[in-house]
Amino acid sequence: MMRKLRLLILPLLLLIGLIIWLLPTLLKTIPSRYLVRLPEPLQQLGLPDDQTPILPTVASPVNADALLGAGVVQAASLPAVVAEPATPTAVPVAGQVELVATETAVPTLAPTATPWPFPAAARLNGIEHQFQEWNNCGPATLAMTLSYFQFHVTQSDTATYLKPNPEDRNVSPYEMARYVNEQTPLQAISRANGTADMLKLFVANNIPVIIELGIEPPGEYRWLGWYGHYLLVVAYDDPSNGFWVYDSWFGTN
Repeated sequence: MMRKLRLLILPLLLLIGLIIWLLPTLLKTIPSRYLVRLPEPLQQLGLPDDQTPILPTVASPVNADALLGAGVVQAASLPAVVAEPATPTAVPVAGQVELVATETAVPTLAPTATPWPFPAAARLNGIEHQFQEWNNCGPATLAMTLSYFQFHVTQSDTATYLKPNPEDRNVSPYEMARYVNEQTPLQAISRANGTADMLKLFVANNIPVIIELGIEPPGEYRWLGWYGHYLLVVAYDDPSNGFWVYDSWFGTN
């Protein structure tokens, strides 16, 4: 009887040991949106070996003058040296000495445009907030932005185009601009290296702007680590030195 019991226990122990050994590998195959529902110790085992944060790819700079009018804001330029056309050199004649005048290139300073003034405070009204689903801040933020123009879509509508694979964590700025340009009657551009003044200028001219940044998820999602996130800027106020945003994760803060 004892021998039969040992024969039953031994395979069971081997099976348990095999499951424990393979558990981290099995958990790593589970998509993160399902992994987050498991107890935290299992979540830690399921983290990928490479936890490099994924930040939406920065698009190449594009001229934004088309949205505000040509030449509204220009960066100060370095002095440009404009060379005058070369003066032909005379062919010397035997026994004759001739002085040929040469002209020196004169530096010409390019004019510096005066930035277009904007009010001390401005706000965009009528935007419908949406809380994001798992890994869906890009589609949700874009849907919020479109609501400002009375173009009402859900994050599921935008996600179908932006991330056909639900597990895709990387929605880039140029992908969202392409959605607007191809799927709506509106126009959008993506650009890098903006400034606070440029952001205020857009908001003051009734142009909503989506910005990207990195965040540390709070609370139970802290294990995810730092990663990229989108915000929709809806207002600014110079006296309080602040911007207001609609956040698909944290709300209308």
